[in-house]
Amino acid sequence: MAGDSYEGDTAAQRRTRGIRATGRRRKPRDGRGRAVRAAAWTAAGAVVLGAASLGFVYFKLDGNISGVDINAALGADRPQDVPNGSLDILVLGSDTRAGANAKYGRDEGSARSDTAMVLHINEQHDKATVVSIPRDTLVQRPACQGDGSENHRNVPAQRAMFNTAYEVGGPACAVKTVESLSGVRMDHYMEVDFAGFKKLIDTLGGVQMTTAQSIHDKSSHLDLPAGTHRLDGEQSLGLVRTRHGVGDGSDLGRIQLQQAFIKALIDQVNSIGVFSSPKKLYDLADTATSALTTDSDLDSVGKLTGMAKMLKGIKSDDIQMTTLPVEYDPANPNRVIQIDSKTDKVWRAIKRDEPIPRSATKGSAGDKTDIGGVLRAKGKPTGSPQAGAAE
Repeated sequence: MAGDSYEGDTAAQRRTRGIRATGRRRKPRDGRGRAVRAAAWTAAGAVVLGAASLGFVYFKLDGNISGVDINAALGADRPQDVPNGSLDILVLGSDTRAGANAKYGRDEGSARSDTAMVLHINEQHDKATVVSIPRDTLVQRPACQGDGSENHRNVPAQRAMFNTAYEVGGPACAVKTVESLSGVRMDHYMEVDFAGFKKLIDTLGGVQMTTAQSIHDKSSHLDLPAGTHRLDGEQSLGLVRTRHGVGDGSDLGRIQLQQAFIKALIDQVNSIGVFSSPKKLYDLADTATSALTTDSDLDSVGKLTGMAKMLKGIKSDDIQMTTLPVEYDPANPNRVIQIDSKTDKVWRAIKRDEPIPRSATKGSAGDKTDIGGVLRAKGKPTGSPQAGAAE
């Protein structure tokens, strides 16, 4: 009967009936064979799906990062790149009030660099030095490519505040200004704004700090009694921005608060075990990449991951914190000027991949602030002398 005959069936139809395309029936499968094959297909599916998910994650995180081609902007007129394995990175905190940053005040003109640090990683990648550059430092700003407007002409300035370099020419001009005053080539550039910093701290679960005295500053929205606190993102941002709530209200005092906070932040990152939790690692990576603007040599997840692996062995005790040696400008007490004989020692040590000697900062204005004792990290007061300075 027609219903019993398979002569007219296609190969696909015969496969659905348990018949091979040759017309021969398959050998019945035992339970073990089916289980092995099912396991193999499950494993293969997991690999495919896992690879697809990983690809999506990398694609998404790569898309988060903003990159700036510093090398193309600056060209060849830069300090020599010393290939000894050490790294020098300019890290800026931007005070832009655009977008989510609008709640932190009105934007009076273009964004400036609210915080500036040169991070030097030694040749062995087991020690680091941070040189904070006060934003009010008067410098010889080199000619920078601005945005073409009347206020942003491509001209140098003899006594310009350091933080105006970013305002005039963005990241490239900030890098060029640092290289001009230091003679050290910056290998990389990183920037984070207020909103990105706040979100990053919240994703980490806060940072623990101990205040030896209360801090109240309406300008930075900070209100902390004396004691131990786990600071959330908003409180952490208030702490690193506060000037009027502690010490003499100077930017030099605030820098020391920032340095103490950075050490506590590094301890927090090392303590939470992000690599043991895929979700925690992804959340942190998603937040960090969204918060960052980097040079084009770092604007991918792979490159940032490589740097993170390189630096993961550095603990807070391995970092020497230093403020550029300055003194108050006799012509304007709201500005500071470099002490050339001392700043030369700082940058010479960086070039030689050596710790900065204590003599380079002793007696500078940053060494005389009355911020000591305001914060305690690991049971030790902040403030002078500069942390980790060599004699």
